[in-house]
Amino acid sequence: MASHGLKDERSGAEVYYGAEMCYKKSLELLEAMDLPKGLLPLKDLEETGYVKETGFVWLKQKKPFEHYNKKTGKTVFYGTELTSYVGKRSMKKMTGVKSKELLFWIHITEMAINDPSSKKIYFKSNLGIGKSFPIDAFQLEDEE
Repeated sequence: MASHGLKDERSGAEVYYGAEMCYKKSLELLEAMDLPKGLLPLKDLEETGYVKETGFVWLKQKKPFEHYNKKTGKTVFYGTELTSYVGKRSMKKMTGVKSKELLFWIHITEMAINDPSSKKIYFKSNLGIGKSFPIDAFQLEDEE
């Protein structure tokens, strides 16, 4: 049953393969959603899919990736598959992303820029707890 729902969720998707193409498409998607392009620093992707009608997105990579963001002081873990529903300035119902808080890994379920004038991006965990960071902490190096 679960795989049937997954197939339906991905039907009608634009699917891309290969690290270079997938990275390019992930940047294009972030830009189209008015999200910072450094939000998903995944350069070793195997597959990227996007269903325009529902906003469902998935990103697959060969192995998990851990990234330390110097500007936020946070380590983020990206699993082998990330999924989300994207919209303008938001990613909701996220899976496959965790942030290290003290000694624990906390699942990130939502990212949103609720008020663009605040220049902050809000991250919400599966525990309902959230934290904001400056948007510019997630810019690509060549954008700074």
